[in-house]
Amino acid sequence: MRTAPLFYAGCSDYLLHEPHFLEACSLCRKALGRNSDIFMYRGNTPFCSKECRQEQIEIDEAKEKSWRRASSSSSSSSSSSSKSSQSHRKQEANKKTVRSGTVAVA
Repeated sequence: MRTAPLFYAGCSDYLLHEPHFLEACSLCRKALGRNSDIFMYRGNTPFCSKECRQEQIEIDEAKEKSWRRASSSSSSSSSSSSKSSQSHRKQEANKKTVRSGTVAVA
């Protein structure tokens, strides 16, 4: 099975053009003009205006807050079991002999 190349190779495969990431706003999908400002966020995410970029920032912040809440609620429910397993690990670590020194790797 032949896959289409990701570049123009002098054949009809160029019709399978993938859009360049700077062709449209990542939020509203409005076409980005050649002579207009492009507002970037998180590296390579283009936006047509400060407003679209700010809206995406707020969306991302809301997602991060919900992730933090979800992870903190799951960690607080498992904290009692993790405390007992931590004390067990400490007891096991006290029984082990640890040798220190220099290690040379060639």
